[in-house]
Amino acid sequence: DGREDEVFSLVGPKRYDTPWSELASSGYIATAYCHEIRLQFSDEDEIRYALAAKGGKYRIAAENPRKIEAAKRIIEKHKDDSILIIGQYLTQLELFRKEFGYPIITGSTPNKKREELYDAFRKKDIHVLIVSKVANSAIDLPDASVAIQISGTFGSRQEEAQRLGRILRPKDHDSHFYTLITEYTEEETFAQNRQKFLSEQGYSYSIEKGYV
Repeated sequence: DGREDEVFSLVGPKRYDTPWSELASSGYIATAYCHEIRLQFSDEDEIRYALAAKGGKYRIAAENPRKIEAAKRIIEKHKDDSILIIGQYLTQLELFRKEFGYPIITGSTPNKKREELYDAFRKKDIHVLIVSKVANSAIDLPDASVAIQISGTFGSRQEEAQRLGRILRPKDHDSHFYTLITEYTEEETFAQNRQKFLSEQGYSYSIEKGYV
């Protein structure tokens, strides 16, 4: 209603704040390691990106097909963990579903089906789940310890925090948050903006080029 600046007079100022990394060191949340995997385009996709209108460049970079192979290597590396593959674009998520055969949850998935898949994930009947933005909040998957972010909402710091939050429930082993980006593109620039919140919380990203 245009009166957002009145919020602090209504609810008061922030009373307390502590970095997430301090909560992790105290055992309240899981210790998490953040990894940024920078991938190159194929020659064909590099030309397509260069010729694209500015409004379409980000999506071309975000849907880089080489992310499939990178995700495959991460899954092999964490074959004993519960893994979430999280993305922004439904066509990209469907491509991953066809490639891997893992179940998928999007906004169009009926609630009953969602709960069945969440329950199977909690029971470890399935160890990889592909999810759209519906997984940004309001899901309870305490055993998830690896998240592979294949695309996101431009430079949304809130979304970065929400997605990392999916793997921060306390557990007896560390968690890992992977972000797959196409280097030297708009996606790399937006990724840096997204990571600012996590940097403020005491997290740092290891930068790895090529496949892991």
